[in-house]
This record gives sequence, C-alpha cells and structure tokens, in this order.
Amino acid sequence: MDDDRSLRTLGLADAPRDHPLLYPGTWPSDSGLLDGDRLLPLDRLVYDDRVPVLAVGSNASPGQLRHKMDEFGIVSPLPMVKARVTGLDVGVSAHVSRMGYVSASPFQAPGHVRELFLTWLDEEQLAVIDASEGVPAVKGHYGRAWLPAPDVLVEVADGTVLPGAFAYVNRHGVLHDGNGAPRTHPGQRALLAELLVGSPRLRELFGVTPEEFCTRARADVGLCERGTRLFAEEKLVTASGLEGYLRVRPD
Repeated sequence: MDDDRSLRTLGLADAPRDHPLLYPGTWPSDSGLLDGDRLLPLDRLVYDDRVPVLAVGSNASPGQLRHKMDEFGIVSPLPMVKARVTGLDVGVSAHVSRMGYVSASPFQAPGHVRELFLTWLDEEQLAVIDASEGVPAVKGHYGRAWLPAPDVLVEVADGTVLPGAFAYVNRHGVLHDGNGAPRTHPGQRALLAELLVGSPRLRELFGVTPEEFCTRARADVGLCERGTRLFAEEKLVTASGLEGYLRVRPD
C-alpha cells in the first residue's frame, strides 16, 4: 500500500530546516524514488538523462529534499541511490547556516570508503538544490564540484562505477580536528556541544547549549556571518582538499 511508503510512516518526514538539531536528518535505509511524500522502490540505479550529485548532509534526507522542492513547486520524482564511495569523508562546513545548524561538507580522504546517497537530479531539481546551497550567489557558501574517477570512485549496488559525480564543496573550507586534519561531522547536537565547550567567544555569540545556538542562529543572519568569521579567526579552519575541483567540469 502507498501509505506504507509514506515518509511519515518510514520515519523520514522531518526536515532539518524545521528541526535543526536533527541535522543531517534521517537517511533512508536503502535506495528509493522520492515521489511526493512517498519513497518508492527503484527500477534502476543509473539515470543517464539526469545529473549525479552526492549528498553528504541533509540532501540525503527525504524530508529536507521534499521541503526544498515544495518551495519551488517541483513535483517530479527524484531517485536516491545508495552508493559505495571511495576517496571522500563527511566533514564540518566552516560556516554557520541561517537554518540554525553547522552543516556538512565533503573532504578528500584517499582510500576511505563509506556509504553515501547519490541523488539523480533533472534540470529543475538541480537548479533548486544549487540555489539552496548558494552555488549561483557571489558570496554563496558552496560550489558544485565535479569529482572524477578514479580520484573519487562511486559504485552502486549493480556494480556500475560512475565516471564521476558532483558534490557541494564549502568555499570557506572545513573545520579541523585540532591537529590540522579535517574533522568528521558527528551529528548536530554533539557537534554544537563540542564547539561551544571549546570556544568562549562562540558561547558569547550563541549561548551555552545546542538549543540556544540553533535558536539564535535561526533568528539572525548577521550573527551567523559573525560565527563564520569567528571560525576563521580562531584558526579552526582547514582546506577540504577538494577546492581545485571547483574549476573542473565533465567533458
């Protein structure tokens, strides 16, 4: 029954845009076709007529994707394919989002293997996601980078290895782990608790709890910009290793 495939029934309906401490949101357990408020089975894993974009944060959350598409009246189905990705890991973006969280961004991790979702976007869907990530904006936080094989290997369950895929790379860099290497994103509540404990200046801006941080950030774009500058001022930022790919496009 269709009701059994609804996002609500599957526990996938909540969007981090509405609940920032849930970031990056709940990801599906397997590949599926996001069709309105349902996640349906897929009949294939590769879509040559669509653009492959890796999701490393809330773009792998069906609830978040549905929220973004609804804003622009986009109703076309969107394939979400679980993939085995070699060469990337999920780091912490060096900016504070106006949505009230500190989001994820990929970083180069040669030889590292992890599961991510590959979203296959049509032209309208790609424009929506690009806009949501600030790609067209002069001061947007992300650029969309083409990551070619074999630098990054993306393999889906039928054994197909893609020639490459796009990913959104943070133009500010990523936060480091204290030793200069990119840190991984532990989930929003844990991340904010760690950042606040480690920075008195961050506590002055955003309060002492993750809840306070989210509430203040969502209410004040200027405060988010100050938080972003603070990351750099306190030397918490390093390169993702993917910056060079922002200028590369597939043939």
